[in-house]
Amino acid sequence: MGKHTYEKVLITGASSGIGREMALWWTRRGVRVWAAARRQHMLDDLAKEGGGLITPITLDVSKHHATVEHLQRLDDEVGGLDTIIANAGVGDPTPAHMATWAMVERQLSVNVMGTAATLTALLPRMVERKRGHVVAISSVAGYVGLGAYSAYSGSKSFVTKFMQSLRVDLYGTGVRVTCIEPGFVKSEMQAKLDGKAPMPFVVPTDRAADAIGRAVLRGARTLAFPMVHSVPARLIAAVPQFLFEPLAQRSSRPQRLLADEIAAKV
Repeated sequence: MGKHTYEKVLITGASSGIGREMALWWTRRGVRVWAAARRQHMLDDLAKEGGGLITPITLDVSKHHATVEHLQRLDDEVGGLDTIIANAGVGDPTPAHMATWAMVERQLSVNVMGTAATLTALLPRMVERKRGHVVAISSVAGYVGLGAYSAYSGSKSFVTKFMQSLRVDLYGTGVRVTCIEPGFVKSEMQAKLDGKAPMPFVVPTDRAADAIGRAVLRGARTLAFPMVHSVPARLIAAVPQFLFEPLAQRSSRPQRLLADEIAAKV
């Protein structure tokens, strides 16, 4: 890949969790960041910590056409964004016996359509400029179908394959493609399960942001971390389905019961 400079980075889902820490990570390196999310008050607080380098943007990626239009306008206004990090995502449980279409649609709208809209909004422009970097936050949950989390696992599987296809299409154009696949990371999403289900080796948010930032800077194609989560997930994905299904159902019973409790409140 050719040389790529990082001067104007946009991050979605930047009001909390990994997105917030990533925004601050970039500003510590003197990079201008456009921090996008729905919760303006949290973005305003973030901007105060950014040393004048963070511009808050109210953006709901589930409004797909509006997202594309907003990013294209911003691209014109700032003279070309060089890096897009599609981080916005939701991960509520959707146990099959009680999931409604509304519960499933919300996750697909954000994790699939919202991510795709964010990533593709400026791709033709980046190809024309012969430079740019698109980054998506997927998950090790995309390796295998998790009980009670069908919408989340399915959506992250889409993100991983989508990024792989983009990488093929954009080979040789000067546009970089990076797919990030975290395991358990300290976040609002993870906090819903904190202390209620087994979640070993949870990665602190600042460490996750540092790992992601460094992977982006070196132009990594993929980053799956920590290994204690990603390696077992890949091995489980290789297990034949006739063995996987009964074993997964038994081993995930505590998580599925908890998921029922959470889903009932959604």
